[in-house]
Amino acid sequence: MSRPLTVGVLAVQGAFAEHCAALRRAGAKPREIREARSLEGLDAVILPGGESTAQGRLMREFGIFEPLRAAIAGGLPVFGTCAGMILLAKNIENDERRHLAVMDIAVRRNGYGRQLASFVARGAFAGMEDVEMVFIRAPYIASAGPNVEILAETGGRAVAAREGNMLAAAFHPEMTDDPRVLEYFLSMARG
Repeated sequence: MSRPLTVGVLAVQGAFAEHCAALRRAGAKPREIREARSLEGLDAVILPGGESTAQGRLMREFGIFEPLRAAIAGGLPVFGTCAGMILLAKNIENDERRHLAVMDIAVRRNGYGRQLASFVARGAFAGMEDVEMVFIRAPYIASAGPNVEILAETGGRAVAAREGNMLAAAFHPEMTDDPRVLEYFLSMARG
């Protein structure tokens, strides 16, 4: 039996507690990241949903931004959900700000509208059928580079993608009872 993975969860704002709970259910060891030294010895990291602007600002204020960016560039597996996807994107269509800017995708913030336009859909993700997808003030992927694999679409829009060690989803798998998306990410982390 392999050892449990230690997965850092950015815990400066947003849905980090839900991700930590989902990781425990999946048999992984979550570690909340609020300072750069929390990145040491991680097998993977999750950037949760929330408010990308606040998360980007707080990562800089707490000294997490550059070490995290370097770790991802060095191959640390990362999963960005909703706001986390925006943090990873190289381009944001409707915002001049850029955050970690490591994944070759362009996203549209609040692509489906405001909070009231939140919805739940079911669809295919990475070849798995009938995956529940919770969208909350969600972005979508407007375009992707040649090395990016689109893993899921909803309503004709790309909502999940992978590029090497980076996984991004516009929806919230931590808010469902379906563990398959998280298990997909943990399998990436195991290599």
